[in-house]
Amino acid sequence: MALLSATNLVKGYGGRKVVDRVSLEVNAGEIVGLLGPNGAGKTTSFRMMIGMITPENGRVLFDGEDVTYLPMYQHARRGMGYLAQEPSVFRGMTCEDNLLTILETLPIPKPVQKQRCNELLAQFHLEHKRTHLARTCSGGERRRLEIARSLITRPKLILLDEPFAAVDPHTVEDVQKEVRKLADSGIAILVTDHAVQQTLHICDRAYIIDSGKNLRDGDPKTIINDKLVRKHYLASTFRGDEFD
Repeated sequence: MALLSATNLVKGYGGRKVVDRVSLEVNAGEIVGLLGPNGAGKTTSFRMMIGMITPENGRVLFDGEDVTYLPMYQHARRGMGYLAQEPSVFRGMTCEDNLLTILETLPIPKPVQKQRCNELLAQFHLEHKRTHLARTCSGGERRRLEIARSLITRPKLILLDEPFAAVDPHTVEDVQKEVRKLADSGIAILVTDHAVQQTLHICDRAYIIDSGKNLRDGDPKTIINDKLVRKHYLASTFRGDEFD
């Protein structure tokens, strides 16, 4: 059974169906992309899966439980993590306090909070930034800190919203490596981004949606060689040599 399963999701605004029976699945330890042109409905689909938006129809199952109508915080309590596109670190706090502030909201003893903080700083190579304000972090360090924060509750699934947006090539590579490590540890990953090449590079599978509907799904090579995908989504100049 898939860890996350969305079936026939529907959502409309102003009499227009923005999402029309979109379905997808994500398994443990798998990186899955949700891609499509601007206005395709991918952001709305993504937000329905994390509990930010309530679908008009369809169903979202997480770890075998129906979470379709549960609010976002209930998704989080069940093991669904979320990394927003917008910078989410507290710039005026140290990197350590960015983690401890969230850890302190959990019903665990102080020594365990400190231990978990130390583990995450080490895991994401941020020990040297422990006492530094988050505003001093480079783009890659900030993204690693944000990923570390999303792992505090030990989620089974993380949804990444535009993780490659507004970051330099070195940071993109940095984030790609960290995401792959998470998947290798057994965490399921669902990622949506406008950076097609960078996203497909780390995906095991991807779903392409267009005009609110599923267009195609498959591994990266299948996706980039599909005529419909090239017609409706990928530019004619898109290079897919690295996927051969």
